Amino acid sequence: MSNAFLALIWWVVPAAGLIGALGYVLWVTQFKEKYETETSRSVTQFQKFQGAFREAETVTNVDEGLENSEGRDK
Repeated sequence: MSNAFLALIWWVVPAAGLIGALGYVLWVTQFKEKYETETSRSVTQFQKFQGAFREAETVTNVDEGLENSEGRDK
């Protein structure tokens, strides 16, 4: 390898690290809160979605219980 190529690597690798670090700092300060809010909103919506099935299952079980008890009275 030539000395010029090795010198270029000594400049490119730290420069790439610096750019990556600055990009991360920018992401944390500007965009992280937005993504956390959207994630929290998505989780809440999914929990409501799951809850709808639990409520439907409870109602179905209660209805079946009523039907079975009416059948016993006859």
